Amino acid sequence: MEGLLTMATTLAAKPFGALGGFFAMAIDTLIAIFKPPFAWREYVLQTWFVARVSVLPALMLTLPYSVLLVFTFNILLTEFGAADFAGTGAAIGTVNQIGPIVTVLVVSGAGATAMCADLGARTIREELDAMKVMGINPIQALVVPRVLAATTVALALSSTVIIAGLAGAFLFCVFIQHVSAGAFIAGMTLLTGAADVFVALIKATLFGLAAGLIACYKGISVGGGPAGVGNAVNETVVFTFMVLFAINVIVTAVGIQYTVQ
Repeated sequence: MEGLLTMATTLAAKPFGALGGFFAMAIDTLIAIFKPPFAWREYVLQTWFVARVSVLPALMLTLPYSVLLVFTFNILLTEFGAADFAGTGAAIGTVNQIGPIVTVLVVSGAGATAMCADLGARTIREELDAMKVMGINPIQALVVPRVLAATTVALALSSTVIIAGLAGAFLFCVFIQHVSAGAFIAGMTLLTGAADVFVALIKATLFGLAAGLIACYKGISVGGGPAGVGNAVNETVVFTFMVLFAINVIVTAVGIQYTVQ
């Protein structure tokens, strides 16, 4: 009985220990951002790397999502004889939901996993321990540039996704569903304003920050050799999906309270 109780306590304590380790690393990272020296070279390399693996998947996801949105929405508008408001629905859906959701999927599935695999490989090769022996802080040298790179790319990716989504919706509505181009453009700003775009960019910034922190924590805390790296990558995808969708729901709910008024 005592053994079962000890085992249950150990299993229950493990997730809380991992959560505490994550928050400790997150605080160390946020503090190290403002401490010199800043690893500019690593930041630029990681930004380019994450952007390279994320841009094409983001565009490939955006166009079908936006076309499906306007196609479904325009069927309803046509029933009411209000097809000229197609731009309104496209702007609301793309800015408020399609942009953030595509950013979540791509940042989680492409950028975060690549960072986790890179740091995990360094960890099992004991490169991080070697850096500590040489007096180099791995958080400042490796984690901070990656977290900032993920944040930067997520912000830029969200803007790119919104523009590409609106362009795809415009082409589909005008050339396939024969909506007036002038009416589509005029309707885009009917319900969607600068506040909605600002909320979408805040979401993207939080997405990149959270995804970068989770990926880096799973990478530097990996164990069990190469198999452990694979498990860490899988866990990174699951945890980032959960956290980023939660952020999307919370920020959307808060943003609506301020933008509707």
